Amino acid sequence: MTMPWQYSQLLPILLLLATTHTIVAADTQQQPIALAGCPDKCGNISIPFPFGTKAGCFREGFEVTCNYSFNPPRAFLAQDSTFHIVGYGNYSANYSGRNYVDVMNYSQVPVELLDISASTSELRGYGAVRSDCIDGYSKYDDHLVKLQGTFLGWNGPKPFLLSPLRNVLMGVGWNVKPKMVLGGSIFTTTGYMLACLAYMRYNVLTNGTCTGRGCCQTSFPPERDVNFTINAFSVTFEPQKLLDDNDGMSTNSPCSYGMIVESSWYNFTSEDMFGRMVLANKYPRGVPFVLDFAIRNGSCPTEGQQPPQDYACISGNSNCAKAASGDGYVCRCWDNYDGNPYITNGCQDVDECQHPHLYNCSSGSICKNTPGGYECPCKSGMRGNGKEGACSENFPLPAKVAVGLAASIVIIVLMVMTHQLLKLKRFYEQNGGPILKGVKNIRIYTSKQLKQITDNYKVVIGEGHFGKVYIGRLEDKQEVAIKKTIEVDETSKQDFIDEVIIQSGMRHKNIVRLLGCCLEMDVPMLMYEYVVKGSLYDVLFKNKDNVPVDTRLRIAIGSAEGLAYMHSSDVKSTIRHGDVKSANILLDESFTPKISDFGTSKLLARGKSEKTEWVIGDKSYIDPAYLGGILTQKSDVYSFGIVLIELITRREATYDDKRTYVTNFIQACQEQKARNSIDNDITSEKDIVLMEMVSEVALECLKANPEERLDMREVENRIIHIIRKSEQHGQDRNYQGNLRPNSEVPLLKPGEK
Repeated sequence: MTMPWQYSQLLPILLLLATTHTIVAADTQQQPIALAGCPDKCGNISIPFPFGTKAGCFREGFEVTCNYSFNPPRAFLAQDSTFHIVGYGNYSANYSGRNYVDVMNYSQVPVELLDISASTSELRGYGAVRSDCIDGYSKYDDHLVKLQGTFLGWNGPKPFLLSPLRNVLMGVGWNVKPKMVLGGSIFTTTGYMLACLAYMRYNVLTNGTCTGRGCCQTSFPPERDVNFTINAFSVTFEPQKLLDDNDGMSTNSPCSYGMIVESSWYNFTSEDMFGRMVLANKYPRGVPFVLDFAIRNGSCPTEGQQPPQDYACISGNSNCAKAASGDGYVCRCWDNYDGNPYITNGCQDVDECQHPHLYNCSSGSICKNTPGGYECPCKSGMRGNGKEGACSENFPLPAKVAVGLAASIVIIVLMVMTHQLLKLKRFYEQNGGPILKGVKNIRIYTSKQLKQITDNYKVVIGEGHFGKVYIGRLEDKQEVAIKKTIEVDETSKQDFIDEVIIQSGMRHKNIVRLLGCCLEMDVPMLMYEYVVKGSLYDVLFKNKDNVPVDTRLRIAIGSAEGLAYMHSSDVKSTIRHGDVKSANILLDESFTPKISDFGTSKLLARGKSEKTEWVIGDKSYIDPAYLGGILTQKSDVYSFGIVLIELITRREATYDDKRTYVTNFIQACQEQKARNSIDNDITSEKDIVLMEMVSEVALECLKANPEERLDMREVENRIIHIIRKSEQHGQDRNYQGNLRPNSEVPLLKPGEK
């Protein structure tokens, strides 16, 4: 659904008056990142060239494995060149001499990817968390150690190196000194590059900071040349003197942790200090770390030199740069261009005008994108350059006066229009428009459109429960019924929305279709298909024409089928009508019944009842249990039982405190005198027998205990069974094909469900 057309026409004018400049922007289209015909995704991760998952889709050393055993699939660097060693070990007895660990088991696992950036020549992967946990309660008890080592090159140089600028070493624990050891060894604390100390006493912790109290971190030394390479590393712990046993920290905080992690990613919290293997459980796939990648087997060609045959920077608008760490080179898009410089046409112009933080145009100018940049021409009537300075006016005074007068007139007209449109908008929102505009199967009409459809509400065809009903005609000449509903306020707004939502989902030949609604009025209007013969109440009690038994049975079956559809149309919830009566069953030219008037319909959780203090509906048809505050779908069954009585007797249902109407009928049936109550117009013995059998179905609907009543599908099948039984006994062969509206409904014996 869309907002009424008046709002959409006014909005551009109001924006033109309110804004000081207009930004002209073009849609940014998705640019290719992989070679033609190659997959560019693995699960949720983009795979840009030079990476790839299939043969012919990646440069040597950049192979990615897409593991489809996960959902969604996960991406890993090829294990033959880049992998983690993850293992478990222990040490015991002499704490002071634990420089080596007895390895219990270890495994080689590939590096899992988080993302790849071709434009910055970086990727992020998951790295393991090293942990050291005391198994007992003393500083001399056994320790369980989770080990990790990472190898970024094996059997020769590989594209990947640890980024010294984008990672830090972190330690978490009550007395821990983690070290980053070069060479990937998981067994020694010697030969380390980085170290830090986390020491904590008396539970003095500060969440969000990592300054040594329970958490420490250190970066690669800034004074060191960044052109060193790290292609294998691990995190180990140097033994530290334990706190006194009576401090209690070794018991409450048995584990220490160390990790190489992306800068500013980890946010320390005191919860990570207490418990066993907390960080390992918190990050089961590991923590992110950043790798630089480069084309290691080459260098940037000098100016004027022909690039080698396997040169990687093949996109236009790109250049070559020395690798951030290690040997080789990387490809970069030019300034103001973005994309993948490793593929043809991978670097595309950035539209700065779509991103206000990328351009700086002064007031009075308009941003216009250009290849590799942008311009800021001044608006019409102004001079200067908005990129170099301010724009100044060159508009003459008489022209300003004329424009001012014209603008004043426009503003007055807009104010009047705005007032009227705001009024319509207020009604639209008050009547649930923001919610109902997303409902399928209905159309929201404007008040102007509805006035045209009804010819200014010229013909009234009836009065419903809440107001008048008008005849209307759509552009395709289809006749419709326009019903004025209740006045909606905050207390009744949800009820009205529920009514529309319920009806919009009802698509059945025995249910009146809701075609649309108009919400721009103090009292909303609903548009239905027009049903020509009016209601069953009118046919039975206002007209004098004879109603044949086959017509009555067809009406009963169709009405039951429509109600059964309502009761079973939703899987998670069910719908009850709440006001079933002959006046709410409409008939078309073929006497096909259609259930209408859903003003009291509600969604109920499947199999549940609803308690209510407000009883709405015609008391002549209402379920006694509903009068007691309990509402279920069996309440509809009870009301339908009274409709069956009306079809049998052609006597209008009435209400009194003793419920005489229903009591007399039940008593007559129990005394085998049901035929005395049958409509006098029914004289054929075979028709009288049919009506007696329908009376038995009505009695099943009217049982005092709702749980003992039939459901609507059983009611429908019982009546169909009566007809079939009559046919089988040769009482009336003429009913076949006329009385059963749904040939797929199975034949049931009495009492079957």
